[in-house]
Amino acid sequence: MLREWQSQCVDAVLGKYQSGSPHFLCLACPGAGKTVMAAEVAKRMLELNLVDIIICFAPSTAVVSSIKSTFSHRLQSSFCGGLGSVGTAFTYHNLMYFDKKFWESLQRHRLLIIFDEIHHCSGDTLDNANVWGGEILTLIQKCASYTLALTGTPWRTDNVPIVLSNYTDPDGEICCDYVYGLHEAIIDNVCRKPKIALINSDNLVYSSEETTKDFGSIVEILNENLVSYQSILWHPKAMSYVIKAGCEKLREIRMVNSDAGGLVVASSVVHAYKLMNLLENEFGQSATIVTYHDKEALSKIKQYRQGTTEWIVSVGMISEGTDIPRLQVCCHLSSIKTELYFRQVLGRILRVNQRKNQEAWLFTIATEELTLYSERLVKDLPEDYKILQESHESPSKKTSGNLFESLERKQNNNTNKEENFSLEMDFNESHQSTSSVKENTNSLKIHSLYQQVIDAFLFSTN
Repeated sequence: MLREWQSQCVDAVLGKYQSGSPHFLCLACPGAGKTVMAAEVAKRMLELNLVDIIICFAPSTAVVSSIKSTFSHRLQSSFCGGLGSVGTAFTYHNLMYFDKKFWESLQRHRLLIIFDEIHHCSGDTLDNANVWGGEILTLIQKCASYTLALTGTPWRTDNVPIVLSNYTDPDGEICCDYVYGLHEAIIDNVCRKPKIALINSDNLVYSSEETTKDFGSIVEILNENLVSYQSILWHPKAMSYVIKAGCEKLREIRMVNSDAGGLVVASSVVHAYKLMNLLENEFGQSATIVTYHDKEALSKIKQYRQGTTEWIVSVGMISEGTDIPRLQVCCHLSSIKTELYFRQVLGRILRVNQRKNQEAWLFTIATEELTLYSERLVKDLPEDYKILQESHESPSKKTSGNLFESLERKQNNNTNKEENFSLEMDFNESHQSTSSVKENTNSLKIHSLYQQVIDAFLFSTN
């Protein structure tokens, strides 16, 4: 049974294809069910005898695994590329291993190619395309009979055009063929209504050999560049407040939904293990960890999805597209502070399920950027993400590949580095604390911490 928006979008896709336009861009908020919609498009296209093979591309192995499962169920057919299969899915990274001869060999077939999270692929010309966008422009676009692009965040932080997309002139706004935003999804009870708890302090004291300065917020001290955001994230005691707040909220929700889960997004593998230690040893929580270093990450995600473990700690594995509906609390402790990443992480706790309590809470540090992103969640496309500039990147060398060969490769673009510092912090029941961060000969004392809750969706959903 399709949701109303999914049914409408499928009809719109088929209508555009049958009118002679071979490309369709769907913007639907994270958690709305884009993969199911795309699988239904594939099913209908096969039934209408308009395509022979469906190929999907996605940004990660976890999402590829989910796509294969969803398409196999929806199409009632194998979707792993084997004998009798109607298609398969690959990561975008695999595009570099499919050469011109590979795509030319498929030209005798009618192909439907689906791009999940298309914003990972950039470029309207080879001059400004990234590697994946270049492959799409030069090879895939020529041999695909139809293309379907999906995104929940239709912009790039570098403001380079998304591949295969059209933009208004001169405004530079992306043109989507179908839009289903978070506002509509909440009203339709398709997505949960999120609340963002920003952790802040109104009493910080910075000391060095030259000076001592007081600050009334984390934003103030970060703007002075006296301490780094990374150093705040990296101290396990400083993060205790965020983790404790998340644990308390998850405990409340689990009193109603016994299998509700929480997600911790860490900044690196070492950071993740420190946070895992906090959860298990300081707060008595059950937890599992998944990172891009872990060969068993996909099976661990599957076990967590089907189990009752309280927390899953992730580095680069559950940022977008991963479907775990029982997740309802997130502690966002990544050093990545882009709006695209923030919304993708938030999307992990927005998927509704059949449980009674449908709260969704995200806890993070009250930086200037994250506060702004929290306040403008109602905007599907923030005004400051327009096509303003071009970047130039040369495509890398490619090697040949086989269509249904298993080429899943893990990626690691994480360049976060640990920083050397020391910090001591004690918490009491009133959530007041005194802390001291030392970077070289400088120190920061935090005398209190508190939460500011932002609800960007003030309308009633009843």
